[in-house]
Amino acid sequence: MSVDMMQVAEAVAREKAVDCELVIEAMEQAIKTAARRTYGNKVVDAKMDRDTGEIALSHVRTVVEEVEDEENELTLEAGKALQADAELGTEFREPLAPIELGRIAAQTAKQVINQKIREAERERVVAEYEPRVGELITGIVKRVERGNVYVDLGRGEGVMYREDLLPREAYRQGDRVRAYLREVRNQPKGALVFLSRADAGMVLRLFEQEVPEIQDNLITIQAISRDPGSRSKIAVISMDAGIDPVGACVGMRGARVQAVVNELHGERVDIIEWTEDPAAFVVNALAPAEIDRVLVDEESNTIEVAVDEENLAIAIGRRGQNVRLASELTGWNIELMTTGEEQEKRAEEIGAAKEAFVAGLDVDADFADLLVTEGFMSLADLAYCEVTDIAAVEGLDDDLALEIQKRARNALLDQALQKPTEDDDENSVSLLDLPNMTREIAAQLAERNLLSVEALADAAGDDLEGIEGLEREAADALIIAAREASGWFE
Repeated sequence: MSVDMMQVAEAVAREKAVDCELVIEAMEQAIKTAARRTYGNKVVDAKMDRDTGEIALSHVRTVVEEVEDEENELTLEAGKALQADAELGTEFREPLAPIELGRIAAQTAKQVINQKIREAERERVVAEYEPRVGELITGIVKRVERGNVYVDLGRGEGVMYREDLLPREAYRQGDRVRAYLREVRNQPKGALVFLSRADAGMVLRLFEQEVPEIQDNLITIQAISRDPGSRSKIAVISMDAGIDPVGACVGMRGARVQAVVNELHGERVDIIEWTEDPAAFVVNALAPAEIDRVLVDEESNTIEVAVDEENLAIAIGRRGQNVRLASELTGWNIELMTTGEEQEKRAEEIGAAKEAFVAGLDVDADFADLLVTEGFMSLADLAYCEVTDIAAVEGLDDDLALEIQKRARNALLDQALQKPTEDDDENSVSLLDLPNMTREIAAQLAERNLLSVEALADAAGDDLEGIEGLEREAADALIIAAREASGWFE
């Protein structure tokens, strides 16, 4: 019986790939739990002899300062009577007769052992695979259930959910599969190892394997965007001026990129050279479409791209795939339009700018046209630029430039202080509607580009520091009033 217990412990340890000592400890814990049905409230300890497999039960009594449990505790005097050097915390063990495991006790023991082994398995899987998150890993398909693929990894099991597979990709039991280790999650029911072939990291790791220059840090993959199973775009940059990053990733006669494509079952891969110039980067990312013009708006993180009619469909791609992947790759919102649409939009913007200059600056159409030609497209451009930029316009000196800037600021201020009309939101207010607001204070706010109640609501007390006639306490009150008017506290 005893030898059988040791053989069972060793067999379970081999099967579950856990330490035999842990299985023995689980057995000891199981016997202790089962012994409670026989020995009631007694504190029972169980020890298995590692050589013979004999299990010994003992009643444990502890020396304490004040006895509360007479069955399991001893006073210091009683302890010293049994052992001269006894002290607080000393444990005395008295042998107990072995127990007979009934059906319920045996089942309880089995549950305790299984729980301990599951915990050990979970900890082992986490320790084994958590450091490998982000790597490619190979395994054998163990089973397929409801489209989810369960993979035998050797020392654990991984799962690829349906969305982690490539479209039209199917596996059968026994197939070898290579996937990206996406996540290891430690859960009460067991550790889960999540695999994916649809993650962008799969493309990254494949190129690292195929391109030695990436392994040697001579080439870096800066960004990846992916439509799994259909198309991927990667942006690469060379750390060595003598290495062509795109050519290195493509390989001789396309061998390197073809190896990646084959692993991804024909998924198309576009390799693009990364550049700090956003316009050039977007142009590269939209290849093979030919781009006519690019306009970058850094404030809205938008890039307007104009192409001719023939290239529009290519730039958009099937179901918008090309422009969507290019946008994800570059991190910019890309607005595609034809050259004709871009010209119409540009004409509308120029016309609106000229009208604003004529009305706001009290100048004629020819002078407004001159300002637009020099790149000024709004009153704000004139109000908050350097005076020297305006003075650089042909026919203007510093005095005239200052006057133009003053008129632009006054026009913006008038717009900000204008009372709401019937067409406006019934809840809208102007700066002058705020308590204790004066035109002088509003003019100083305008110089700080705080031209609306909403802009003032977003400001902090420090933003209003130095405004003449506005102490710090009054400034804070003004900001609170603007926030109330903007509906912050509703």
